Amino acid sequence: MSPVFPLKPLLDLSNLRLDEAARRLGVLLSGEQEASQRHALLIAYRAEYQERFVAAAKVGLSPKEWQNYRSFLLRLDDAITQAEAMLTLSKQQTSAGQKEWMDKRGDVKAYDTLASRHQSRENYQAQRREQKISDEHTAIRHRNKDDP
Repeated sequence: MSPVFPLKPLLDLSNLRLDEAARRLGVLLSGEQEASQRHALLIAYRAEYQERFVAAAKVGLSPKEWQNYRSFLLRLDDAITQAEAMLTLSKQQTSAGQKEWMDKRGDVKAYDTLASRHQSRENYQAQRREQKISDEHTAIRHRNKDDP
């Protein structure tokens, strides 16, 4: 039986950390998608409300109605600005999460490479031991065959 890879605990730990980073990245991607949808929804709603305002203005609006439309459009503009800020922040966090995931994946790949090299060395040494045993058996058979 070949010896266990001595860095196996570190490989296992790096795999756990990679899984955690992948889960966090999934949450961040989901948050970014939600922020993007919220931003798009606000922009669409503002455009729709602007159209209503223009249509109502063509028919005629009282000063109070005019002020209500303008006030609401300004609040929508503020909400869009906040949504853009949230979307920007979410994109930055997602980018950082992707970098973290890639770093963790690099760690796992490094340990996997070391584990693969370790296994190759163990296989090579096992083959050499088997070949030595086979050579010894052949030599013994050959000696016994030559003995009268």
